[in-house]
Amino acid sequence: MTNSTAPAIPRDDGHAPARTDKRRILLVFAGLLVSMLLSSLDQTIFSTALPTIVGELHGVNHMLWVTTAYLVAATIMMPIYGKLGDLIGRKGLFIGALSVFLAGSVVGGLAQDMTWLIVARAVQGIGGGGLMILSQAIIADVVPVRERSKYMGVMGAVFGISSVAGPLLGGWFTESIGWRWAFWINIPLGIAAIALAAVFLRLPRHATKVRFDVWGTITMAVAVTSIILVASWGGTEHEWGSATINTLIALAVVFSALFVLAEHKAAEPIIPLAVFRNRNFVLATAAGLFIGVAMFGAIAYLPTYLQMVAGVDATASGLLMIPMIIGLMTTALTTGQLAARTGRYKWMPIASMVVLGVALWLLSTLTPTTALGVLLAYLFVLGAGIGLAMQILILVVQNSFPDRQVGTATAANNFFREIGASLGGAVVGALFTSRLTGLLAERLPGGQAGDANSFTPELVNSLPDAVRDVIVGAYNDALTPVFASLIPMLVVGLLLAVFIKEVPLRASLEPAEEAGPEEPSVAIVETAEAR
Repeated sequence: MTNSTAPAIPRDDGHAPARTDKRRILLVFAGLLVSMLLSSLDQTIFSTALPTIVGELHGVNHMLWVTTAYLVAATIMMPIYGKLGDLIGRKGLFIGALSVFLAGSVVGGLAQDMTWLIVARAVQGIGGGGLMILSQAIIADVVPVRERSKYMGVMGAVFGISSVAGPLLGGWFTESIGWRWAFWINIPLGIAAIALAAVFLRLPRHATKVRFDVWGTITMAVAVTSIILVASWGGTEHEWGSATINTLIALAVVFSALFVLAEHKAAEPIIPLAVFRNRNFVLATAAGLFIGVAMFGAIAYLPTYLQMVAGVDATASGLLMIPMIIGLMTTALTTGQLAARTGRYKWMPIASMVVLGVALWLLSTLTPTTALGVLLAYLFVLGAGIGLAMQILILVVQNSFPDRQVGTATAANNFFREIGASLGGAVVGALFTSRLTGLLAERLPGGQAGDANSFTPELVNSLPDAVRDVIVGAYNDALTPVFASLIPMLVVGLLLAVFIKEVPLRASLEPAEEAGPEEPSVAIVETAEAR
């Protein structure tokens, strides 16, 4: 049990958290933003560069692993970093995660074949999984919840920017100075983040006896890998219903059950089952999952829609997503300020579900003749809906637990949102692909639909008008109903948001030794040892 008589753990500078110098917090925050940017950029930066990379390294058959290796490693590491941060402190872990990420970047920048490139991406993921989680948790160590909403709003804006900036940067590097700069750019940014953390970050260090959750980690790793491979391979590398996909689904189900059993028995579970007894955690996590599905489903397929239907090139299709990012930034920054000023936040996820539902309905009405300006306005509405709640829901989770458990709770929330987004993207992709294949077979003259897998925007634009119009119409009619099919999910999300309890945002940091009512940890002994 926690030693409740242990003295308070002083901060490194010897001052109380409430008197922490604001300048130092801003410098720490700058490092956290850089680390979040690095982690989120590397999820998407290679999407536009992959064709060139795999051609140069002669590994087209392994192309998917460049993205999947990072995603699998990062998702597995999220709850591990969250739990360890709560137990042993976050400063050393944060610097370690950045160092691992940079090591992977160096290996990737020097890679001469696909094997080393995939290894590099996995190493990056091992570090990257901690950057996102630890950044959000470190803010909780130095800023009270009430003020934290302002910082979380900026983090949400950075995450949104990186979602679009990643593919654009990847394409620019590939076409100009070379794809390896997608790795080398991480080095100066990562070193700057490490320096800011080393000099200005002041956090308590715990003398803790850690009982690592070995079986929980193993079962989670197998389950997560299986789920992400199903989401990545289903309908692309392997047909839905194939032996490979069915085996992966079976592994995901079995090892998910074994993971729950392992967490039930573990002395220090990486995702304590006790968090699911907290109503706000469950509701906010589920609502965030639905928002993730809407966001990543749109980001994944709207650029393809713009290229095929609007006839723009790959770079332009990425730039046309900017209105969505402007909408996201506007509402994310505004809601962060409002929550800090008023302490009221429940209306934000409710409004988010309504605005997102409207945006998806608007997107479902698109036709090949819709004016580009109208489409961009719809994308702005979509971004505004995402920004209304994306980071506020993480704040709801953090406010529902003692500060000493905020890493575990934040990691669990992000973990399930990542899994949901992967599965949601797969479902959207399966629906889109299935409808597209059927429509092309139905509308194209005999035999031409068999070449559907070879259609590119350039090829489609070079076809005779009659054939091009059929293909463009098929792409439009295949994707737009998928947007409408997501609306019932947001209705469920709206109902969940309504039942979130608006707990007052804490205006001060808790003493380091304070234990919450739902403390999941055992065998932890803290001392007054500080850096």
